[in-house]
Amino acid sequence: MENIAMLSAVTAGIKMAYLDPSSTTLIIQIVAGVVITVGTVLGIYWRKMKNAVKKKKPEDEAPAAEMKGAEDGKDVITADDLLDDEDDE
Repeated sequence: MENIAMLSAVTAGIKMAYLDPSSTTLIIQIVAGVVITVGTVLGIYWRKMKNAVKKKKPEDEAPAAEMKGAEDGKDVITADDLLDDEDDE
């Protein structure tokens, strides 16, 4: 009898609660959302810090028109040029 009284005194502070499947799913979604959000924020700021440390030199930056065959003397073809060609046919 003393053992039962002692056991009930020890477990009196423990409360039992039921978590249904929808509660468990909600908890999993919250944890996944927090992990994804933290990862995204860290990734964005990591890239910003990396770019701030690695400053681009002005001579390394070139407009897209200069990069695409302008030095070869070739014309740069844009999407508008392709659409204009299709209208002519």
